[in-house]
Amino acid sequence: MTALAGVDLTVGPGERVALVGASGSGKSTLIGLANGQVTPTAGSVRVLGADPAEVSGRALRRLRSRVGTVHQHLELVGQLRVVHNVNAGRLAGWSAGRAAWSLLRPQGVPEVVDALARVELADRAFERTERLSGGQRQRVAIARLLVQRPELVLADEPASALDPVLADRALSLLAELARERGGALVAALHDPGLVLRHCDRVVGLAGGRVVLDRPVAALSPADLAEFYGAPA
Repeated sequence: MTALAGVDLTVGPGERVALVGASGSGKSTLIGLANGQVTPTAGSVRVLGADPAEVSGRALRRLRSRVGTVHQHLELVGQLRVVHNVNAGRLAGWSAGRAAWSLLRPQGVPEVVDALARVELADRAFERTERLSGGQRQRVAIARLLVQRPELVLADEPASALDPVLADRALSLLAELARERGGALVAALHDPGLVLRHCDRVVGLAGGRVVLDRPVAALSPADLAEFYGAPA
């Protein structure tokens, strides 16, 4: 089964791109290609000037440190304390020794607490991650990106478990993070309101193909609702 076909897409610095489409349309696969977790069977991918499939060793670690992802399934370790999951955003820039030592004596705690404060979880730094609610874990994953400070921010349904106020806050933080490094934000979103408020470009996928690529300013709420197959 082909997940994506005939996709020719360029995202430039400063863009805030929403990926929209039904489940199974290819949004998560596209994000996986951009962060190097998925290798294309045909064609090529270039991320920040490099092909993730063609670099290794120190160059790959450097590329991974420049790309941050909020995964749909978050990829947090529930048995670890929140501080360790947030610090995972810095592992690409740490030596193995420092990473191991940080599990015993957490490094950079003030920066971790500051990142957690930005997602309203400052008091949860030393709590076991598995004890948090789904929405709180989603915010921990965003805090992980805040300490990583990547140039390219990729987010797969980053606000799916958040209430409307926190969802807006999360998207604002991700866009701000990308802007700080002069990079871009690419987010798969199911909420047309978040798309219209936080993105400047919409890329729609259906059946693994790009069927829509337009500026947000050229779209109305009704346009997006029609694309999602829902009432305006």
